[in-house]
Amino acid sequence: MTQKKFLYVNRKAPYGTVYALESLEVVLIGAAFEQDVRLLFMDDGVFQLAKGQDTAGIDNKNFSPTYSALGDYEVTKIYVDKQSLEERGMSLDDLQHLVWEDEDDDWAERDSIVLVDRSEIKEIMEENDVVLSF
Repeated sequence: MTQKKFLYVNRKAPYGTVYALESLEVVLIGAAFEQDVRLLFMDDGVFQLAKGQDTAGIDNKNFSPTYSALGDYEVTKIYVDKQSLEERGMSLDDLQHLVWEDEDDDWAERDSIVLVDRSEIKEIMEENDVVLSF
């Protein structure tokens, strides 16, 4: 039986709603149970991966360091909409450096983040069996 592919689409800013944290929790649970998990960050969701988040002034726990654990859960496909970054004055350099270790290549570190154009997003969604939007 072929394993189903799950794509989690993150469109909301990291704080102010529960969507970003709930998405991250569901992704970690699914990955812990060996689901084939992928993430897509678009619109304000790109802010979830921003470096140097400081939540001291908003009285929220900063959960952004948890994204660095995704590689340990074998979440190796993290798509980021390039246009969403550009529209927000951001680039790949503004995002956390997320990696995974390739056991087939002597545990070499590989980048998890793949920048995609909006034209590719439909195809990414279609190649997954389950698409959940947060």
